[in-house]
Amino acid sequence: MVLPMWVFWLALIAMLIGLVGVVLPVVPGVGFIWIIILIYAVAERFATIDPLTFIFLTLLGAVGVTADLWMGQAGARAGGASVWSILVSLLSSFIGAIVGLLFGGIGAAPAAIIAAVAGLLIAEWVQRRNWQEAIQAGSGWLIGCALSWGIQLIIGLLMLSIFVWQALKG
Repeated sequence: MVLPMWVFWLALIAMLIGLVGVVLPVVPGVGFIWIIILIYAVAERFATIDPLTFIFLTLLGAVGVTADLWMGQAGARAGGASVWSILVSLLSSFIGAIVGLLFGGIGAAPAAIIAAVAGLLIAEWVQRRNWQEAIQAGSGWLIGCALSWGIQLIIGLLMLSIFVWQALKG
């Protein structure tokens, strides 16, 4: 069942909001784009967004949603962080996200980023007693996160393009 054109435009506008969310942590990002595609595909009974395309979009979405996690850690590793410090960073990021959600002021994403960097810096300093090396590891983490935003933006644009192509070809 092909949906009316206004549904396509509504979904597209919602996905563009999700694309903005790649850059602004308060707005949902790639995961939101995937949810809109899922709703659209189910509503139209996978008539234009066929199951194979949806699986591909799901894989893209999974890479995009997790990019912050693996790119930040890869950047930290490239900056010289130890595995222990990276684990501390992951744990502190999780705790920061929960605190950000519960207390609302700055939100989950910014709180997770601040907590991850703080956890990494402290763990590296405790291990090495050298602020310069700790800052280098923290900088690597931040560079990895910045690169992850680029990856998420590319994936979001790709998902949006595939959606438009599939939905308009009918």
